[in-house]
Amino acid sequence: MSPAAAGAEAALAATGTVAPEHTQQAIGYPSLFLLILLGALVPIVPTGAVVSSAAAVAFHHSSAAVSSLLVFAVSAFAAFLGDATLFWLGQRGVRSRGGSRWLDRMREQVPQERLARAQERLAGRGATVLLVSRLLPAGRIPVMLACLFARMPMHVYLRANLVAALAWAGVYGLLGLVGGALFPHPWQGVVTAIALTLLIAAVPAGWRRLRRPHGPHPVTG
Repeated sequence: MSPAAAGAEAALAATGTVAPEHTQQAIGYPSLFLLILLGALVPIVPTGAVVSSAAAVAFHHSSAAVSSLLVFAVSAFAAFLGDATLFWLGQRGVRSRGGSRWLDRMREQVPQERLARAQERLAGRGATVLLVSRLLPAGRIPVMLACLFARMPMHVYLRANLVAALAWAGVYGLLGLVGGALFPHPWQGVVTAIALTLLIAAVPAGWRRLRRPHGPHPVTG
Protein backbone atom coordinates (compact mmCIF):
# COMPACT_ATOMS: atom_id res chain seq x y z
CA MET A 1 0.00 0.00 0.00
CA SER A 2 1.34 3.45 -0.93
CA PRO A 3 1.98 6.06 1.81
CA ALA A 4 -0.87 8.19 0.45
CA ALA A 5 -3.33 5.31 0.57
CA ALA A 6 -2.15 4.32 4.02
CA GLY A 7 -2.55 7.88 5.24
CA ALA A 8 -6.03 8.11 3.76
CA GLU A 9 -7.04 4.87 5.43
CA ALA A 10 -5.61 6.08 8.73
CA ALA A 11 -7.51 9.34 8.41
CA LEU A 12 -10.76 7.49 7.86
CA ALA A 13 -10.08 5.32 10.86
CA ALA A 14 -9.11 8.33 12.95
CA THR A 15 -12.19 10.39 12.23
CA GLY A 16 -14.69 7.59 11.86
CA THR A 17 -17.70 7.73 9.58
CA VAL A 18 -20.16 5.26 11.09
CA ALA A 19 -19.60 5.47 14.85
CA PRO A 20 -21.76 7.76 17.02
CA GLU A 21 -20.61 11.37 16.99
CA HIS A 22 -19.34 11.45 20.57
CA THR A 23 -17.31 8.29 19.89
CA GLN A 24 -15.82 9.88 16.77
CA GLN A 25 -14.71 12.89 18.79
CA ALA A 26 -13.31 10.86 21.70
CA ILE A 27 -11.20 8.72 19.35
CA GLY A 28 -10.75 11.01 16.37
CA TYR A 29 -9.06 14.07 17.89
CA PRO A 30 -6.32 12.18 19.78
CA SER A 31 -5.74 10.02 16.70
CA LEU A 32 -5.58 13.13 14.50
CA PHE A 33 -3.02 14.67 16.85
CA LEU A 34 -0.84 11.55 16.91
CA LEU A 35 -0.93 11.07 13.13
CA ILE A 36 0.13 14.64 12.44
CA LEU A 37 2.80 14.57 15.13
CA LEU A 38 4.18 11.34 13.67
CA GLY A 39 4.06 12.79 10.16
CA ALA A 40 6.02 15.85 11.29
CA LEU A 41 8.75 13.72 12.86
CA VAL A 42 8.86 10.96 10.24
CA PRO A 43 7.48 12.36 6.97
CA ILE A 44 5.85 9.20 5.64
CA VAL A 45 2.27 10.06 6.63
CA PRO A 46 0.52 12.47 4.21
CA THR A 47 -0.55 14.81 6.98
CA GLY A 48 -2.29 17.24 4.63
CA ALA A 49 -4.67 14.47 3.56
CA VAL A 50 -5.25 13.55 7.20
CA VAL A 51 -6.26 17.12 8.09
CA SER A 52 -8.49 17.45 5.03
CA SER A 53 -10.22 14.16 5.80
CA ALA A 54 -10.88 15.13 9.40
CA ALA A 55 -12.25 18.53 8.31
CA ALA A 56 -14.54 16.88 5.74
CA VAL A 57 -16.03 14.66 8.44
CA ALA A 58 -16.28 17.56 10.91
CA PHE A 59 -18.43 19.45 8.39
CA HIS A 60 -21.16 16.83 8.84
CA HIS A 61 -21.19 16.94 12.65
CA SER A 62 -24.18 18.48 14.37
CA SER A 63 -21.87 21.20 15.73
CA ALA A 64 -19.90 21.66 12.52
CA ALA A 65 -18.35 25.02 13.46
CA VAL A 66 -16.99 23.77 16.80
CA SER A 67 -15.77 20.48 15.30
CA SER A 68 -14.02 22.29 12.44
CA LEU A 69 -12.30 24.68 14.85
CA LEU A 70 -11.14 21.72 16.94
CA VAL A 71 -9.71 20.01 13.85
CA PHE A 72 -7.87 23.24 13.01
CA ALA A 73 -6.54 23.71 16.55
CA VAL A 74 -5.44 20.09 17.02
CA SER A 75 -3.79 19.98 13.58
CA ALA A 76 -1.92 23.26 14.03
CA PHE A 77 -0.71 22.35 17.52
CA ALA A 78 0.46 18.87 16.46
CA ALA A 79 2.29 20.26 13.42
CA PHE A 80 3.95 22.99 15.49
CA LEU A 81 4.97 20.55 18.22
CA GLY A 82 6.34 18.04 15.69
CA ASP A 83 8.34 20.70 13.86
CA ALA A 84 9.69 22.08 17.13
CA THR A 85 10.77 18.63 18.28
CA LEU A 86 12.44 17.81 14.96
CA PHE A 87 14.24 21.17 14.92
CA TRP A 88 15.47 20.60 18.49
CA LEU A 89 16.77 17.15 17.55
CA GLY A 90 18.46 18.63 14.49
CA GLN A 91 20.08 21.35 16.59
CA ARG A 92 21.63 18.71 18.81
CA GLY A 93 23.16 17.10 15.73
CA VAL A 94 24.51 20.40 14.37
CA ARG A 95 26.13 21.24 17.69
CA SER A 96 27.61 17.78 18.13
CA ARG A 97 30.94 16.99 16.50
CA GLY A 98 29.74 13.60 15.37
CA GLY A 99 26.33 14.78 14.19
CA SER A 100 23.24 12.76 15.05
CA ARG A 101 21.00 10.10 13.58
CA TRP A 102 18.11 12.55 13.18
CA LEU A 103 20.23 15.08 11.33
CA ASP A 104 21.63 12.38 9.05
CA ARG A 105 18.13 11.16 8.22
CA MET A 106 17.01 14.67 7.36
CA ARG A 107 20.02 15.19 5.08
CA GLU A 108 19.36 11.89 3.32
CA GLN A 109 15.88 13.12 2.33
CA VAL A 110 17.13 16.33 0.69
CA PRO A 111 19.24 16.44 -2.50
CA GLN A 112 22.16 18.84 -2.30
CA GLU A 113 20.77 21.18 -4.96
CA ARG A 114 17.45 21.54 -3.10
CA LEU A 115 19.28 22.32 0.11
CA ALA A 116 21.36 24.96 -1.70
CA ARG A 117 18.18 26.59 -3.08
CA ALA A 118 16.59 26.57 0.38
CA GLN A 119 19.69 28.24 1.83
CA GLU A 120 19.56 30.93 -0.85
CA ARG A 121 15.87 31.62 -0.16
CA LEU A 122 16.49 31.73 3.58
CA ALA A 123 19.33 34.22 3.11
CA GLY A 124 17.19 36.39 0.85
CA ARG A 125 13.85 36.33 2.67
CA GLY A 126 14.75 35.39 6.21
CA ALA A 127 12.40 33.46 8.46
CA THR A 128 9.37 34.31 6.30
CA VAL A 129 10.42 31.52 3.95
CA LEU A 130 9.19 29.08 6.61
CA LEU A 131 5.59 30.01 5.83
CA VAL A 132 5.89 29.03 2.18
CA SER A 133 7.92 25.92 2.94
CA ARG A 134 5.23 24.55 5.30
CA LEU A 135 2.56 24.93 2.63
CA LEU A 136 4.58 23.40 -0.22
CA PRO A 137 4.73 19.59 -0.36
CA ALA A 138 8.25 18.36 0.49
CA GLY A 139 9.32 21.94 1.19
CA ARG A 140 9.51 21.76 4.98
CA ILE A 141 12.62 19.61 5.51
CA PRO A 142 14.96 21.48 3.10
CA VAL A 143 14.15 24.83 4.72
CA MET A 144 14.43 23.36 8.21
CA LEU A 145 17.88 22.05 7.32
CA ALA A 146 18.83 25.46 5.95
CA CYS A 147 17.73 27.02 9.25
CA LEU A 148 19.76 24.48 11.20
CA PHE A 149 22.94 25.03 9.18
CA ALA A 150 22.46 28.80 9.46
CA ARG A 151 22.41 28.32 13.26
CA MET A 152 19.02 30.00 13.56
CA PRO A 153 18.08 30.40 17.25
CA MET A 154 15.31 28.14 18.47
CA HIS A 155 13.02 31.02 19.51
CA VAL A 156 13.29 32.65 16.06
CA TYR A 157 12.42 29.38 14.34
CA LEU A 158 9.48 28.71 16.67
CA ARG A 159 8.02 32.18 16.23
CA ALA A 160 8.06 31.89 12.43
CA ASN A 161 6.94 28.28 12.45
CA LEU A 162 3.91 29.03 14.60
CA VAL A 163 2.49 31.21 11.82
CA ALA A 164 3.41 28.54 9.26
CA ALA A 165 1.67 25.77 11.22
CA LEU A 166 -1.49 27.86 11.62
CA ALA A 167 -1.56 28.66 7.89
CA TRP A 168 -0.93 25.02 6.97
CA ALA A 169 -3.76 23.74 9.17
CA GLY A 170 -6.07 26.43 7.81
CA VAL A 171 -5.37 25.68 4.15
CA TYR A 172 -5.77 21.91 4.39
CA GLY A 173 -8.73 22.25 6.72
CA LEU A 174 -10.41 24.51 4.16
CA LEU A 175 -9.85 21.89 1.46
CA GLY A 176 -11.60 19.37 3.69
CA LEU A 177 -14.52 21.70 4.34
CA VAL A 178 -14.93 22.20 0.60
CA GLY A 179 -15.00 18.45 0.10
CA GLY A 180 -17.49 18.02 2.93
CA ALA A 181 -19.76 20.75 1.56
CA LEU A 182 -19.90 19.28 -1.94
CA PHE A 183 -21.45 15.93 -0.97
CA PRO A 184 -24.16 14.75 1.43
CA HIS A 185 -22.20 11.82 2.87
CA PRO A 186 -18.99 12.20 4.94
CA TRP A 187 -17.10 9.47 3.08
CA GLN A 188 -17.66 11.28 -0.22
CA GLY A 189 -16.23 14.45 1.27
CA VAL A 190 -13.24 12.53 2.61
CA VAL A 191 -12.47 11.04 -0.80
CA THR A 192 -12.81 14.46 -2.45
CA ALA A 193 -10.62 16.14 0.16
CA ILE A 194 -7.91 13.51 -0.24
CA ALA A 195 -8.05 13.82 -4.04
CA LEU A 196 -7.71 17.61 -3.83
CA THR A 197 -4.81 17.32 -1.39
CA LEU A 198 -2.93 14.80 -3.51
CA LEU A 199 -3.54 16.90 -6.64
CA ILE A 200 -2.07 19.97 -4.96
CA ALA A 201 0.87 17.90 -3.75
CA ALA A 202 1.57 16.71 -7.30
CA VAL A 203 1.63 20.19 -8.86
CA PRO A 204 5.06 21.35 -7.55
CA ALA A 205 6.74 18.09 -8.53
CA GLY A 206 5.24 18.28 -12.00
CA TRP A 207 6.31 21.89 -12.38
CA ARG A 208 9.90 21.06 -11.37
CA ARG A 209 9.94 18.21 -13.87
CA LEU A 210 8.76 20.49 -16.67
CA ARG A 211 11.37 23.12 -15.82
CA ARG A 212 14.21 20.58 -15.59
CA PRO A 213 16.58 21.18 -18.51
CA HIS A 214 16.75 18.40 -21.03
CA GLY A 215 20.06 17.18 -22.33
CA PRO A 216 20.93 17.38 -26.03
CA HIS A 217 19.33 14.87 -28.27
CA PRO A 218 21.70 12.13 -29.39
CA VAL A 219 22.95 12.39 -32.96
CA THR A 220 21.94 9.44 -35.06
CA GLY A 221 23.03 8.28 -38.48
